[in-house]
Amino acid sequence: MKLNSFALALSSALTFAVLWVACSLIVVALPGMMMDMSGHMIHANFSMMNWTMTFTGFFIGLIAWSLLAGLTGWLVAVFYNLIMVRTSDAEDIAFTPSAHAS
Repeated sequence: MKLNSFALALSSALTFAVLWVACSLIVVALPGMMMDMSGHMIHANFSMMNWTMTFTGFFIGLIAWSLLAGLTGWLVAVFYNLIMVRTSDAEDIAFTPSAHAS
């Protein structure tokens, strides 16, 4: 099965955009809890830090992380397709009756 690299890139970018918006809304609604959780996730103490949530920062982060997620999805599909082509060629050679005939 071949993956459509454009479709995977687009769905990765859109998925990450939704997650970015959700995370940003949670940061605005519960900044202290999110700061604690972020610190715990990377084994750091963020208790003396504060969030800076501006529309510009939100928008730049949304675009940058969505593009990065899209590029990652595209690369995953490209590598997957390359591996599938090579492994399917190897399987075809290994399992053809003529390859095992003496």
